[in-house]
Amino acid sequence: MKKEKYHHGDLKKALIDSGRNILRKEGITALTLRSAARAAGVSHSAPYAHFADKQDLLAAISTQGFLDLQGRLTLSIEKYQNSPRDLLIETGWSYIQFAMSEPACFKLMFSGILEDEHAHPEFMSAVRKTYQMLVNVVATCQKTNVLPAGSADETAVAVWSLVHGFVALHLERQFPGTILEKHKLKELFANSLGLLMTA
Repeated sequence: MKKEKYHHGDLKKALIDSGRNILRKEGITALTLRSAARAAGVSHSAPYAHFADKQDLLAAISTQGFLDLQGRLTLSIEKYQNSPRDLLIETGWSYIQFAMSEPACFKLMFSGILEDEHAHPEFMSAVRKTYQMLVNVVATCQKTNVLPAGSADETAVAVWSLVHGFVALHLERQFPGTILEKHKLKELFANSLGLLMTA
């Protein structure tokens, strides 16, 4: 067994990584505490030191997904903070790139599969922080008239709906081929997002 190699705290990460890899390759039906333990090379009882059940593991994987997404968004925010129009496009594009690079994790994060989200405070904290990052970007764009004035929260919902809907359609191969023949995906996204902009 490989379980002896894990130091305190490493096992939880190893199980999350294993679970995410199973999700990526085999889908959510193949993901269980036992399968994650097997993939991590530990006993089938080892996960119970960190996770009460599959719901706990799914919450942890989703939380890590949101943290990874935050990292991508942060890079775009820092790079384009002085150019609000580019800031809006590039943070949205970072969201799309994350979804395309980790489609299984992305779908899990927004699936509503958790039976009681509030039972997982780390997950809820990650969700709220990610959303607040979007609200802050929207507020910055409103101050420079890139987006229309009004409630930043409500405008953020509109922006998020467009970005999320865009990548969801792309992942499901729903865009007409004739459109993709004319435009690169990022160009098509920027054009779509431009419909919300005022400048």
